[in-house]
Amino acid sequence: MDNVVTANELKTKGISRLDEITAKGDEAIISVRGENRYVVLTVDRYNYLRDCELEAAVIETRRDLDRGDVIHESVEAHIRRITRA
Repeated sequence: MDNVVTANELKTKGISRLDEITAKGDEAIISVRGENRYVVLTVDRYNYLRDCELEAAVIETRRDLDRGDVIHESVEAHIRRITRA
């Protein structure tokens, strides 16, 4: 894969190799001893993925509300419920 960077290559080529990969919009995957271990993305791409994650949470919450799958309780009752082991 063109977007995989070995730890050794990262040591020799540095950030320029990551820039080269992420400039195309791809994620750079850093491989350590033949195992893919890390993913590097641009901040713009990261923010986009975070926005997608938040939008999915809003959709899920609206679906729960529409189904009536909610709990009405006081703050104290909520804290007790979520901290039970």
